[in-house]
Amino acid sequence: MTGPSFWHDALPHPVTPRPALPGDRDADIVIVGAGYTGLWTAYYLKKADPGLRVIVLESEYAGFGASGRNGGWCSALFPSSLGKVAKVAGSRDAAIALQRTLNETVDEVGAVAEAEGIDCHYAKGGTIVLARTPVQLERARAEIAEFREYGFGEEDLRLLTAEEAKAELAASDVLGATYTPHCAAIQPALLVRGLADVVERMGVQIYERTPVTSIWNGEARTPHGKVSAETVVRATEGYTKTISGFKRTLAPVYSLMLATEPLSDEQWAEIGLNRRQTFSDGRHLIIYGQRTADGRFAFGGRGAPYHFGSSIKPGYDSHPRVHAELKRVLDELFPTLRDVRVSHTWGGALGVPRDWFASVGFDRAAKLAWAGGYVGDGVGAANLAGRTLADLVRGRRTELTTLPWVGHHSPNWEFEPFRWFGANLGLRVMDGADSEEARTGRPSRRAALFGRFLGS
Repeated sequence: MTGPSFWHDALPHPVTPRPALPGDRDADIVIVGAGYTGLWTAYYLKKADPGLRVIVLESEYAGFGASGRNGGWCSALFPSSLGKVAKVAGSRDAAIALQRTLNETVDEVGAVAEAEGIDCHYAKGGTIVLARTPVQLERARAEIAEFREYGFGEEDLRLLTAEEAKAELAASDVLGATYTPHCAAIQPALLVRGLADVVERMGVQIYERTPVTSIWNGEARTPHGKVSAETVVRATEGYTKTISGFKRTLAPVYSLMLATEPLSDEQWAEIGLNRRQTFSDGRHLIIYGQRTADGRFAFGGRGAPYHFGSSIKPGYDSHPRVHAELKRVLDELFPTLRDVRVSHTWGGALGVPRDWFASVGFDRAAKLAWAGGYVGDGVGAANLAGRTLADLVRGRRTELTTLPWVGHHSPNWEFEPFRWFGANLGLRVMDGADSEEARTGRPSRRAALFGRFLGS
């Protein structure tokens, strides 16, 4: 079967879904969702206690959702700033601890992939974020200043001059950049599919084509039967709205991507990214990219509309206007690519909490654990979430379980039509803010005001 992204199509073997749940089952822990969060949780649970009976339920197949469609950044990014994390936690030290743990998580993913024989094209080249206008350069300097205020030095994040930035990535109109080593480029579908195979060998039962319709008091109910357990782990990210009672927990927001045909060695010599650095720039409407192991540009960004009622449909994976705009932006950044063919376009829903603050938690009385709300930065954070959930569910108090995202409860999104209006207004504001800044040379006041609505 053809997959929903370039990453799926590049797998060495076509995806064959595992059998559905054959009827009612009992387990110690049932995990809803076979993406990164669910599979990492299963992995660390079985590592800690091989005797645990762990079942994973997946509505399609492992890696069908954002885990198999993303930009392939295994980063140390968190959707909220250090300052906001410190404010929420009431502690500077808590914000520092979370960031340092996320930095270490990038290496943890690489180490586990190597130890378990998962060839996910892991390459820790770091991330470069270009500043291409004076306003973007000022934002880059402000980010550096914040990191210094919290005790992070040049080994964690540093400011590059225009010449240094162009030596890393020769894009147009570069005035400077920030660079962090705490990111690895990966092939996301290889990682999630490989992880599913690993946990299955460890004794985890994975049932695919088994949508969970409700979670209640230790039961995960599906059209094929129910699984009863001491704990249900909700690991559904952008698809959380499909479970009864959780429609306003996370908003499914689409991010779209394209992949070019493989570039020549001469083209890559002109462009850079020779260590497979991931890259972005300082605009408000996010873009992101990487150099794939087979020499393509994988490039994506926001810009697709939020769909009324948190609707998720296969047809939303393609948006010709947004995909055309992505190619235009890529050509603007790298004029040498104007005649390069796009081989794949795709998209997918990611999970956005109302306050843009990812969380991990466990309510033992309700027999419910959860993690998510990564706002597109989940490849690394999901690994940390899996390790943390394994400690929480097993009743262990560790350094991970005291991090400030543990136990955080984001407010629910507004009812429709206010949710639809607010989300799409935000999209227009951020798109217009970039044009405004380019025109005026000053930071966008509209973007700053709307940032408060998003909880930043």
